[in-house]
Amino acid sequence: MDYYTHSERETEAVGRAVGQAIPPHTVIAFTGDLGAGKTAFTRGLARGLGIRDRVTSPTFTIVNEYEGGRLPLFHFDMYRLESSDELFDIGWEDYLARGGVCAVEWSEKVADALTDAIRIDIRRGAGEEERIITITEPDGEGRK
Repeated sequence: MDYYTHSERETEAVGRAVGQAIPPHTVIAFTGDLGAGKTAFTRGLARGLGIRDRVTSPTFTIVNEYEGGRLPLFHFDMYRLESSDELFDIGWEDYLARGGVCAVEWSEKVADALTDAIRIDIRRGAGEEERIITITEPDGEGRK
């Protein structure tokens, strides 16, 4: 399904709607260029989950954890990782077991570990603020 947004606020609103509907044990695999809006979408996702904390990019920490909503949110940035082996080294399976939502930016770096993820691709549109958000459900047997 494609969504077209024309501001950061609209991108966050799409994320909020996803957060309101998403079940436990969900992995979201983001793709998109630097500055495309992955973190803005994740801010909205957090709001939809009922999380009020300030959501920032986890580029240097690899993962930011947010609690206090109906589900915890684990926001990963794989930009600095070289393989999915490194993802498992930081405790990926432990995060999955906690029953929250794992939102993974730069997911293409660890694609082999994200086989049952919702795919969200965010691309720039025609205008400076326009974004095209494509959401694709997993092809597998369903979520955990």
